[in-house]
Amino acid sequence: MTKSTTERPQDSSSRLETQDSRLSSRRSFLATSLMGIPAALIAMPAAARFGTPPEAQNWPGFRGPGGQGIADGYPTRVAWNADASAGKVSGVLWRAEIPGLAHSSPIVWGDRIYVGTAVRLSGKASLRIGYYGDVKPAQDNDEQKWMILCFDKKSGKRLWERILRTGKPATERHEKSTHANTTLVTDGRRLVAFFGSEGLYCFDLDGKLLWKKDLGVINNSWHGIGWGYSSSPALYKDHIVLLCDDPKDPFMAAFQLSNGNQLWKVSRKDLCQGSWGTPFIYNDGQRTQVITNGWPYILSYDLETGKEIWRLRGGGDIPIPTPFVADGLIVVSNAHGGKAPLFAIRPSAQGDISLAEGSTSNQSVVWCAPNGGSYISTPVVYRGYIYLANHNGVLRCFDFKTGNKMYEERMGVDSSCSASLVAADGKVYCPTEQGTVHVIKAGPALEVLAKNELGEPCLATPAISQGIIYFRTAGSLIAIQ
Repeated sequence: MTKSTTERPQDSSSRLETQDSRLSSRRSFLATSLMGIPAALIAMPAAARFGTPPEAQNWPGFRGPGGQGIADGYPTRVAWNADASAGKVSGVLWRAEIPGLAHSSPIVWGDRIYVGTAVRLSGKASLRIGYYGDVKPAQDNDEQKWMILCFDKKSGKRLWERILRTGKPATERHEKSTHANTTLVTDGRRLVAFFGSEGLYCFDLDGKLLWKKDLGVINNSWHGIGWGYSSSPALYKDHIVLLCDDPKDPFMAAFQLSNGNQLWKVSRKDLCQGSWGTPFIYNDGQRTQVITNGWPYILSYDLETGKEIWRLRGGGDIPIPTPFVADGLIVVSNAHGGKAPLFAIRPSAQGDISLAEGSTSNQSVVWCAPNGGSYISTPVVYRGYIYLANHNGVLRCFDFKTGNKMYEERMGVDSSCSASLVAADGKVYCPTEQGTVHVIKAGPALEVLAKNELGEPCLATPAISQGIIYFRTAGSLIAIQ
């Protein structure tokens, strides 16, 4: 059993005293988070949608409810220190060890946290962080075990663990990547894990294996260099959608959540030469579409049939950020190869919506910032502005309605950002690879409220639930309150 230490106990009496004052802010959270949830789900009763009270504030997959990266309704911490070597530890509710190396982000359902990992059996796996230009695979393709871990949300106690597979990885990984980059997803009854070539698995929330599938080798490589698979599974009702852009045979497929049967599979040959982002499923009340980042095309597909709905010629030739919807618009960002566009797209788009040369808008593209995109990190739209952090330490902010740039500032030395941004309680949280979390006040002018240390590299996206921020670092799961 993993040792878990408590740095600061919960103060239950103070929570009782502020319970009444938080009721209105919880209603605000519900209004905000429901905007990102598909319309068909919003129409269902709360108990049928989630199976738990809304106060649980679940974070069911990559970037939380609706894929928006937002969890309002509870106060969240501004300043803390989780690095004992940097001074007195403060603001840490608990810290639990996670074996192995992975960028699989934590998810939260009810009183449990779930996370994936890959454990090298012959020693510690290496991780190279920071901003560098050379590209080469890590030297650790020896035997590994892929695992799912379940923790108690309040104490950090490890409740159970499951080994999914033991063996040698089928593909190589980038030195900054891992053999378990993808984030789990749940509907409150079933837990889905997909690690590319290592297989697709479905469990119940107590760790009982319901079914599994082998999809073969999926080598998400770039110019012949293995980078590692990183597209998390997307879930909508009884559909699981997987994006598998191996340049030799890129495809997307849908499976039944209940039994793992394949519903459809479409080739992306000649449409996408590689993508590392998670597909985003969105129902606007008219149709349900699957939106995928990619190069040379960003594409949307019909969830039921897999048929193409629209395409947009992209920009960056290594598309990593995940699409999402905010304020009724689809947001897509990518970069690399000299281009870094940021798009705001109408969900009603149809056909080829590519922009004419020199143009930044058309009938379907509300606006485009040609050099505003991020390379690895997915941006967040919060309180009227969109925030983007980059691998080179630059933070950008745009007015989301107009696409006008509010600011562009470098956060400082050693501020490479791979984790996606999240927001809560009027603040934007930007974790860096070096383990420093920049806390930014939401608004049109840059105001850094705090710089907080985690003590370990952080490339996974944090989860937020009931005012507690859960960071997955290179070796730990840390709860900040």
